[in-house]
Amino acid sequence: MILMTARYFIKDGARDQVLADLIEMKQEMIRSEPGCVSYQVWESQEHPNQFLLCEVYIDEPAADAHRRTPHFERIIAGRVVPQLEKREREFFNLLVE
Repeated sequence: MILMTARYFIKDGARDQVLADLIEMKQEMIRSEPGCVSYQVWESQEHPNQFLLCEVYIDEPAADAHRRTPHFERIIAGRVVPQLEKREREFFNLLVE
């Protein structure tokens, strides 16, 4: 199992659109990515323009495949990333379940 976290620092005024885009992304993933076990979007309690994404994949190839999908290119690369001040990603391997 692979956990990917991504902290999104959203530009002022873009929060609601980014959230809508992430909801659309989850729907696409459910429909077409069997290697994705979980996809969650969390909002910072202190900073509403900061989201934390937590994505769990069955293995490294599934995580890699996710980043090459047309919906990732269209939604995340094309619409979400331009609305961010910055993005921090980190990958984790499951040790204990």
